[in-house]
Amino acid sequence: MKDSKKSLKEQKLIQAAEIVFNKVGFTNAKMEDIAAEAGITKVTLYSYFQSKENLQLAVTHKALQLLIDKYYSTLRENKEKTGLEGTMSIFKLFIDFSEKNFLYSEALLNYFAMIRSTGYGDNKEKLTEGIRESVYFRKLQDIQNLPFKLTVQEIERGKNDGSIRDDLDPMMVTLAAWAASIGYIKVVSASANNLKPLFNVDLEQLKKLQLKSANELLRKV
Repeated sequence: MKDSKKSLKEQKLIQAAEIVFNKVGFTNAKMEDIAAEAGITKVTLYSYFQSKENLQLAVTHKALQLLIDKYYSTLRENKEKTGLEGTMSIFKLFIDFSEKNFLYSEALLNYFAMIRSTGYGDNKEKLTEGIRESVYFRKLQDIQNLPFKLTVQEIERGKNDGSIRDDLDPMMVTLAAWAASIGYIKVVSASANNLKPLFNVDLEQLKKLQLKSANELLRKV
């Protein structure tokens, strides 16, 4: 009972952190602002989260877990369809998720950038004390590769059912799609509510073109 109350309290503090992060960004956010948003003292906040980095990682873990849950739901919805259709649904899901949740997409991008620069977390000297001591960092490491694995499995299913070209490397395709999606999300994020940010390009049409290109690349003729 005590643990469940603590977990509930942590979730409320994470929600307060999200509100502050959304307003001022990760870098400019202060622990006292998060405490004020949660209606508690800074001392109480520190008894749950010892650093702002720990809170940021908690938000990142929430984002990744939510994304993974959506992956599983999409895979279930497309299990009777071809592997190509399932793969394209995952690609679209990731873009839509990132568009609707800029804070989450930013948190995930920051996390994976940090992971790459620290030898996937193995180079402890490059990790701050706040990250090393964060339980959410360890939780993230446990699930960080799952979205990639699920995408690879769906591409493999497409190769087996004949809907996806059999000469493609599933992991290479997954990483290429991830990189292309990130590029699109960064353009959207930088454009805010402007639907024609660069050279009068309609972002919705750009997304459709990106998904169409991926479909044509994967589809077995």
